[in-house]
Amino acid sequence: MTQIVGVRVNAEVLDPDRFEALVRDPQAGACVTFTGVVRDHDQGRTVVGLEFEAHPDAGTILAELIAQFCADFPGLCAVTAAHRTGTLSVGEVAFVAAVSSPHRCQAFLACASLVDLVKDQLPVWKRQVYAAGDHEWVNAP
Repeated sequence: MTQIVGVRVNAEVLDPDRFEALVRDPQAGACVTFTGVVRDHDQGRTVVGLEFEAHPDAGTILAELIAQFCADFPGLCAVTAAHRTGTLSVGEVAFVAAVSSPHRCQAFLACASLVDLVKDQLPVWKRQVYAAGDHEWVNAP
């Protein structure tokens, strides 16, 4: 049975090394970690920061998404994911997902699938702040 650890959606700073350590397991031959970082550009415009807002139930929803994900990816050792909220600067970590499994191919595939699932279904919205002083909500309803 896959262990689910460290799942959260809040304003705490995310340390990718800590999340990778959470999924380490003696049975795992592979640990794959994805780190989503605030970049300095988007579609040719200079970005100076992001603001993330989350639905009040986003933490519970993330836990439910991961539980279903684990059912769809049997044989994993451990899984974790966390998303930040609040104001982030360029270079800060906004999202971390980590997966461990007995074999590397399974870990890579699972981690990529987990990132896509969270990006598609977690109710977290971002507002990009541009160098020109304007802003734009991205993928918000």
